[in-house]
Amino acid sequence: MGERGKYVSGFFFKGSTVAKLDEKGRFVLPQEMRYGLIEEGKCEFSICLGLGGCLSIYRKSAIQKIVERFQKMQHVSQYQKFFTLFFSTLHETECDKIGRISLPATLKNAVGIKKEIVVAGVLDKIELWPKEVYDENLKNLIEGKSADLAKMIEQAFALLHEEAPAPVAAAPAPSLSSALNPLYFDSTVLKP
Repeated sequence: MGERGKYVSGFFFKGSTVAKLDEKGRFVLPQEMRYGLIEEGKCEFSICLGLGGCLSIYRKSAIQKIVERFQKMQHVSQYQKFFTLFFSTLHETECDKIGRISLPATLKNAVGIKKEIVVAGVLDKIELWPKEVYDENLKNLIEGKSADLAKMIEQAFALLHEEAPAPVAAAPAPSLSSALNPLYFDSTVLKP
């Protein structure tokens, strides 16, 4: 595996950048993020609907774990609509020789991606946000307009301790991302 192989072990996705889609709906994935997707010498991955109105890119091994967990719940009626939307739009792909990814029109339209996207590294995945949605969400967080920000920060940092309480499932407040995204799904629905 050489130099690229060491990016996978202990690697997590972080940082963000703005990318522009070309006329064919492609964008260049940052090199460090591409390296993080490499498994068994190949840069193959899946793009799917993400939480809160974005798209998510997962390594092949990560999407396989997601599929295995979802298969255990495939006959639970409350998840059927989500499973239909998620798996019917799941797109397996890879980068071209210069690091471009082509976004399927179905996925672009589902989250309202037009010309510019924010490519954000988030631990085990890469999120693709319409730039205007990401900017609005970030602005609301920084300005304290998100009513649950203090609670969210407290719960997130509590995860660092062994005695961390289980997260409280609360209905998300309407946001710009859910208003723009007809396929927006509530992240609390995915709790096993």
